[in-house]
Amino acid sequence: MGLEEIEEKDYFSIGDVKRITGVPEYSIRYWEAEFGLIRPIRLESGHRRYTKEDVYTILKIKDLIYKHKLTLEGAKKQLSKYQFSAAGRGEKPRTDIKLLTEIKETLEDLLKE
Repeated sequence: MGLEEIEEKDYFSIGDVKRITGVPEYSIRYWEAEFGLIRPIRLESGHRRYTKEDVYTILKIKDLIYKHKLTLEGAKKQLSKYQFSAAGRGEKPRTDIKLLTEIKETLEDLLKE
């Protein structure tokens, strides 16, 4: 599964997310619990289904931790900057253009590797 397929699908299994992001499944599950920003849909069978937004969030977390060498706490603080304005009003957090640009750059770097 290639990165271009993110836009073709609405939902992804944890295996799909692992292949797209290169992040182990146990890290995805851990980040889901730690950050609270990743909210997969749970099927009756208990399987997770991740949205495009979840996949992009995982890519951003990966970028902050692996590329920028932030700790989990540092990554949480960085991500909270993007989430703060809408969260206080009870709205769904907005997607920041800068965040999307950084994600795009990360994806392009991954493709080059």
